Amino acid sequence: MLGTLCRSGLGLPRQALLRSRVPSRHDVFVRRIQNSGPFQPLRPPSPASLGAPRAAKQYKGSRKWGRRLLITAAVGGTIYVVDRNVYASSIGRSLRTFGTALVAALDYKINFRPEPWVGGTVPDLHMRNAERLFHLLRQNGGLYLKIGQAIAMQSAVLPPEFQKMFGRMFDDAPQDDWKAVEAVIRQDFGKSVEEVFGVSFTGKEGYGVMERKARASASVAQVHWARLPDGREVAIKIQKPEIALQISWDLWTFKTVTWIFSRWFDLPLYTLVPFISERLELETDFLCEAKNSETMRELVNSESRLKGRVYIPTVYSDLTTKRVLTTEWIEGIRLWDKKAMTSRWLGGYGKGSPGAGTPLPPLDMDVVRHELRTKPYQEKIKPERQEWKGVRGRGGLGLTTKEVMTTMVDLFSAQIFKWGVVHCDPHPGNIFIRRLPNGRSELVLIDHGLYVYMSPKFRHQYGRFWKALMTFDNQTVVDVTEQWGIKAADMFASATLMKPYEGGESTMQNDIKAMEGLSPAERHYYMQQKMKQGIRDILADEDKWPKELIFIGRNMRIVQGNNQYLGSPVNRIKMMGEWASRSLYEDPNLPWMQRLNNAWRHIIFKSVMTLTDVAFYFFKLRQFLGLGGGMEDEMERRMKNMAHEYGIELQHELLQTTNNPITQFDELLSNWNHLHRHLVFGNLLNLTSSNPAFQKLIVSDQTSASVVIIVATQYRSLFIAITDRLSNGSPIFLTTLIQQSIAG
Repeated sequence: MLGTLCRSGLGLPRQALLRSRVPSRHDVFVRRIQNSGPFQPLRPPSPASLGAPRAAKQYKGSRKWGRRLLITAAVGGTIYVVDRNVYASSIGRSLRTFGTALVAALDYKINFRPEPWVGGTVPDLHMRNAERLFHLLRQNGGLYLKIGQAIAMQSAVLPPEFQKMFGRMFDDAPQDDWKAVEAVIRQDFGKSVEEVFGVSFTGKEGYGVMERKARASASVAQVHWARLPDGREVAIKIQKPEIALQISWDLWTFKTVTWIFSRWFDLPLYTLVPFISERLELETDFLCEAKNSETMRELVNSESRLKGRVYIPTVYSDLTTKRVLTTEWIEGIRLWDKKAMTSRWLGGYGKGSPGAGTPLPPLDMDVVRHELRTKPYQEKIKPERQEWKGVRGRGGLGLTTKEVMTTMVDLFSAQIFKWGVVHCDPHPGNIFIRRLPNGRSELVLIDHGLYVYMSPKFRHQYGRFWKALMTFDNQTVVDVTEQWGIKAADMFASATLMKPYEGGESTMQNDIKAMEGLSPAERHYYMQQKMKQGIRDILADEDKWPKELIFIGRNMRIVQGNNQYLGSPVNRIKMMGEWASRSLYEDPNLPWMQRLNNAWRHIIFKSVMTLTDVAFYFFKLRQFLGLGGGMEDEMERRMKNMAHEYGIELQHELLQTTNNPITQFDELLSNWNHLHRHLVFGNLLNLTSSNPAFQKLIVSDQTSASVVIIVATQYRSLFIAITDRLSNGSPIFLTTLIQQSIAG
């Protein structure tokens, strides 16, 4: 119906209907049809109608850029191939580093402000740059992983985004294949593996054996087990072949990037780079590591307080080169295996763990050779030697964490305060624990590549500085830091203690007050600026500043972390303080009168240190009752609370907590308020004002505070009065009294 209406034009005027049926002459398409004439098929044009041929137009610019592109691609490809196969990708790694550093620097330069211009908030800024740096270090590998691990150990003072990211820097590195191992040994010794170590991989008579698969792999080297023909079991540490090619490029890149950042951000960091680079380069020289190991072995054996408790593996110098280190093989458990350390001993009475005090049990070489003949090149040959764990494998060394940590703190305190020869990488992977036949523990220290050597003068200064920090002897702190070219003594003391130093000018506490009323973003930015200025003040005189402090602080932080991991079984603060004080009178370079004076002061200082035992055992009791953590945990908690006031989040695994025993004692006694309310006897202020003997002790001498403590413990009435005063909510009184007496 609708179609019929449309065809008939129903409803349209007549003229409109006619116009719709007749094409308009004004229509271009219609005119073309009307004038086109009869239809003719399409034909190609004749060659004559095209005219004479002309040469194609040439574009000189296109040809020039095309040649440039081809040349650039050829040169770039050649450089890439040469760099990859000759220089172990060193050039590519350096370019990648410069690119990442440039992007990160621009990002911080533009967006590090209370309200970043682009990219969200300041935490977002930290997160994306932490990811950039982390992926750069992991992708480059080698020495970059070493630098990343160093950053990870210092990351407690970095933003939390860096802490989370760099916690994964300690994963095992991939190991090189056997061909790379063979190449390094042949290049260094000029012989094959079989000829150098006298081993056979097919079970030949009269030869030793060696495992092709590494037992451990790190960023710089990997370790293989072998049994020499004479029966010695050895650990062969073989440097990865690319390290020798990459190290010069990597260190040059590290220096260049640090120089650029130092100039761009106005931070005097470049002054530290030569010393750090030298340490890293020496760490890749296994001849230097062998020398460090032998030095430490001699020092340990000469110290009666450590002999028989600490063991340094023997180095076989005839099988050692700059890239191959051969040492005695050690059977033991790692420090992080707390369960195996403390579980019941099932190895029999009068026996020790394998290799502790006695030679390792010999291998049945007939069985080993038979297996090698039937299954050549098998990956594992060394016996596991787990008999001491019992039939069900549930046994352990039967040791206490207290004994192990006591040995560890004694060892590293002796290194810092007595010998001045410091192992700077004492993480749990470099410490083995064994059980001697007498039932005592033995600590085995390995990996002696990263060392610092302290001069006698600096070692003496550091002992005085550390002791002064613990007794609030602010004058000594200022004297020592001035000799080191440091302007901000209290700032450096706070950096050493990892908490605001309470014996100085209270600069950091004033900074907290100055941040009142600021927004979180403004507070964070303010503290970052104060830290930046603090770095300038600490590194004020670059020539005087002892570079060894970088690695000594690293050592102390790792030891503190080890103690905390094992549940704070020892009073680390007291032990290190006693070693620091003892070193001042045992120093053979001092005149005998000064040594005698230091010996008397050490006796008094040691008496003061006994007060920290009160704090230590209080926290142990609380830990035993399930009411809290150990002493290290409590100090960490208080430090984190203080750091939170600065807008800084700290990572608990990497903390260096307070070294101030008086502060610990003061904090402990404040908790006694809840436990000893019944101890009400008198008033300390009245007693001290009416006691001539006590008043006589307040003299202008540094040791007077220590004498006060000794007398307080001798006179029961005075001790009771102190307890009374503390139990009534005034724990700060004793600290104030001691500070006043020290100040004279």
